[in-house]
Amino acid sequence: MARGRVPGWGHTLTMRSSYATAAPQRASISLVDAEVISQHAHPGQQYILRVHAPRCARDAEPGSFAHIACDPAIGMRRPLSIMRRNAAEGWVEFLYKPVGAGLLHLARHVPGDTVSLLGPIGRGFRLDPRRPRVIALGGGVGIPPMIFLAEELRDDTRFELTVFMGSELPFPFELVTPDRRPGGLPDSASGSLALLEDWGVPSHLASQAALPDCYPGYVTELARCWLAACPRSDRARLQVVSCGPLPMLEASARLAEDYELPCQVSMEEYMACGVGGCAGCTVLVHEPEGPAMRRVCVDGPVFDATWVFPPGLSAPARA
Repeated sequence: MARGRVPGWGHTLTMRSSYATAAPQRASISLVDAEVISQHAHPGQQYILRVHAPRCARDAEPGSFAHIACDPAIGMRRPLSIMRRNAAEGWVEFLYKPVGAGLLHLARHVPGDTVSLLGPIGRGFRLDPRRPRVIALGGGVGIPPMIFLAEELRDDTRFELTVFMGSELPFPFELVTPDRRPGGLPDSASGSLALLEDWGVPSHLASQAALPDCYPGYVTELARCWLAACPRSDRARLQVVSCGPLPMLEASARLAEDYELPCQVSMEEYMACGVGGCAGCTVLVHEPEGPAMRRVCVDGPVFDATWVFPPGLSAPARA
């Protein structure tokens, strides 16, 4: 049911060897009336929405998102990170929590309804195969890209992924106690996501809301415990990716800086068009060539952490 294609900055289906050297490429973003396959409510007023959008499913990559029209009466679309995709079956899946009127309308959709979907949009994570151990940090709205990354990497023998997730809401997934836990983690961090365990990806959970089996603090603090126990000789094999609220991204960047690790952050910004035309989601980045204003929607949302949080500087400026 494609109604056309909107030009935008594209992406590749393979992980590039280095984000810093990955130049944007022109590609196409599909605009479709996507049929709702399923929508399930979870504790904490969270929803998992699955829609049929074959082109988006084919071209999506960890870190990309879709711009969704929640209701015909609401003009502004809402950007949602893609959590899962199945290219063979043609579906994509989103995890979201209704905060405003738009997403409240989206939560009312039932199987058989259609939503206008623009996507996939944005540049995703570019992993360096020279650093095969990937530390993924996801907090709140930053959880979906890490689920996507875990599923994409579970059969990729080049990489070994460890996921750290933080949430103030109940995790909308079954929790289990893994048979083995790495050294250095507090006893309170005893839970893992069953979904990731099934994929062979270890996960460790944090929360400041007294959720059971979770470390009582920030997810970056939990990751720091893990890194502190990691032999110094192993650090040359590590890289960090992070998605979540801005303070968490800055904490992730500082954590990576402390351990001399490369880090990529996926930014969250308000946006209107989602395809780079309005420039409403620009942030200041410090690229090797000098400072520049870049659009989160199409130049990002993933950036090198040192570009967004240079050593000695704090949160990025906005246009």
